[in-house]
Amino acid sequence: MPLALLALAIGAFGVGTTEFVIMGLLPEVAGDFGVSIPTAGFLVTGYALGVVLGAPLMTVLGTKVTRKRMLMLLMGLFIAGNLLSAVAPAFAVMLIGRVVASLAHGAFFGIGSVVAAELVAPDKKAGAIAMMFTGLTVANVVGVPLGTFVGQSLGWRVTFGIVAALGVVGLAGIAKLVPDMPKPQGVRLRHELAAFKNAQVLLAMAMTVLGFGGVFAAITYIAPMMTHVAGFADGSVTWLLVLFGLGMVGGNLIGGKYADRALMPLLYVSLGALAVVLALFTLTAQNKILAAVTIALIGALGFATVPPLQKRVLDQAHGAPTLASAVNIGAFNLGNALSAWLGGIVIGAGFGYTSPNWVGAALAAAALLLAFVSAALERRDGASPSTVVTSTAPAGQRAAVHH
Repeated sequence: MPLALLALAIGAFGVGTTEFVIMGLLPEVAGDFGVSIPTAGFLVTGYALGVVLGAPLMTVLGTKVTRKRMLMLLMGLFIAGNLLSAVAPAFAVMLIGRVVASLAHGAFFGIGSVVAAELVAPDKKAGAIAMMFTGLTVANVVGVPLGTFVGQSLGWRVTFGIVAALGVVGLAGIAKLVPDMPKPQGVRLRHELAAFKNAQVLLAMAMTVLGFGGVFAAITYIAPMMTHVAGFADGSVTWLLVLFGLGMVGGNLIGGKYADRALMPLLYVSLGALAVVLALFTLTAQNKILAAVTIALIGALGFATVPPLQKRVLDQAHGAPTLASAVNIGAFNLGNALSAWLGGIVIGAGFGYTSPNWVGAALAAAALLLAFVSAALERRDGASPSTVVTSTAPAGQRAAVHH
C-alpha cells in the first residue's frame, strides 16, 4: 500500500475522533451548558447534518483545485471548527463550531476515497479505501476513549483543543505524503451530477443512510444507556468506547478484504446480523458483560458495511466518482442525524434509554431490504450483483472486473 494512504489515515484519525468523542461527553457538555441529554444530542445531529450539506458543497467548490490542495483546505476548516468548539461560551456557539468542523468531513472522506482508490490496482480498491478508514476506526480505539477520559478528568474543552491539534498533524501529513495528482481530464460538474441518475448509486446511498444509521441509534446514547441501565460507572464509558472502536477496526478490515471478492453477500450478512444484534441490545443492555460484547459486535457489523458501500458507489459512478463518493459520506452522516433524532424522540417520549436500539434494528432491517432490491434490479438488467466496474477512469477507459 502506498505511503500516501498513511497520510489519509492520519487525517481520518483526527476527523473520526471529533465525530465520535462527543458521545462519551454528552453528560458533561449537557451539565456545563445546563441543557438536557436529548438537547445535547443535537451536537451529534448538527454535526451529521453539516456533513450531509458540506459533502457536496465543499466538493463542488473544490473542483477548481487539485485533490491534494482541497484535502489540505478541508483540514484547515476542521481545525477552525474544533477550536471554536473548545472556546464556546454557549451551547449555540459550540453547535456552530461542530457544524463548521463537519463541513470538512464528507468532502475529506469522499475525495480521500477517490485518491486512495486511484493509488492502487483495480482489484485492491476496497482494501485501499479500508486502509484510509482505518484512521477513523483507530480513532475509536485510541482517540475517542482518550478524549473521553481527558474530557471527564480535565474538562471537555481540553478534549476539543487536543482534537484541533490532531488536525494540524493531519494537515502536515497530507502536505508531506500525498502526491499532487492532476485533475481528471474531461470530467466536469455535469459528469459528476450525472451519476445521480443511476438508480444503483441512489440505492447504495439509501443503504448507507439506513445501515449506519442503525449503529448510531444505539451508540449516540451509549453513555446514559450504560450508566443508567447496565449500571456502569461514568468512567467505564471510556473502555466501552474502546470495545466499540476495536469492533470497528475488525469490521473495517473484514469489509475491506471481502468487498473486493463478494460485495453484495457481505452486505447481506453484515446488515442482517446488525439488525438482529441491535434488537437484542435492548435485552443485553441489562447485563454488563452482555452489553460490552454487544457494543463490540455493533461496531464490527456496522463498519463491515463501510468499505463495500463506499466501493459500490465508486463502481456505479465510474468515470466521475468524486461528488458521488463525497455525497455517500454525507449519507452515512444523514443516517447518523436521523437515528440520533429518532433516538432522542423515543427517549423523550418516556420509552427509556434502551428504546433507540429498536430504532436502530428497524433501520438496519430496512437497509437489508434495499440490498435485496438492488441485487434484484441488477439481475433484471442482466448484470450479476457480483460484477462491478472498478475503474474510475473517464468513459472509454472503463474496465469491468468480475469478483
